Amino acid sequence: MKLDDDDFALLGLPRRFALDEATLGERWRELQSRVHPDRFAAEGAAAQRLAMQWAMRVNEAHRRLKNPLARASYLCELAGHPLQGGASSPIPHDVLARQMHWHETLAEASRADQVQALDREVDARLKVIQADVAADLDQRDDPGAALPKLREWMFLARLRSEVEQRLEKLEG
Repeated sequence: MKLDDDDFALLGLPRRFALDEATLGERWRELQSRVHPDRFAAEGAAAQRLAMQWAMRVNEAHRRLKNPLARASYLCELAGHPLQGGASSPIPHDVLARQMHWHETLAEASRADQVQALDREVDARLKVIQADVAADLDQRDDPGAALPKLREWMFLARLRSEVEQRLEKLEG
C-alpha cells in the first residue's frame, strides 16, 4: 500500500464503476483501524503525522468511491479522460433543450405537486444516465463516451438540489 496508489488499489477494490458498498465500507473501516493516528501515539509525533496523512488519504479515497458521480469521474480521469480541463465536446441540442425546459418548468412551478412531477421526470432521466455511464465504464470500457453523460449527470444533480430547495419553500 502506497500513499500515491489510486483509490481502488488503496482500498483493495476492482477498478470498476459498480462497487459493493458494504465491501467498500468494510475496507475503509479496516484501513482506518490500521492507520488511525491513536495507534501510533507511543511512536512519537513523526509517526502520528504520517498516520494522519494515511488516515486522510484513506478517507479521501472512501469519500470519492462512495459517491457514484465522483467515482465515475475518477474512473474517467484514471483512464486519461478528465471531466474537467480537457477539450469538452459541445452539449447535444436535445440535452440543452431538455435542460432549458426543466429550468423553465421549475421557475414557473407554483405548487408542490408541479415540482414533484418535475422531480420524477428528472429522476427518471438520471437513472438512464447512470445506467449508460455504468455500461460505458464497465461493459464497453469507453470512458470517453461517458464524459458527456457525466456532464449531464452533474447538471441533473444540481437541478435536483434546486428542486429540493424549491419544495422546501413551497411545503414550508
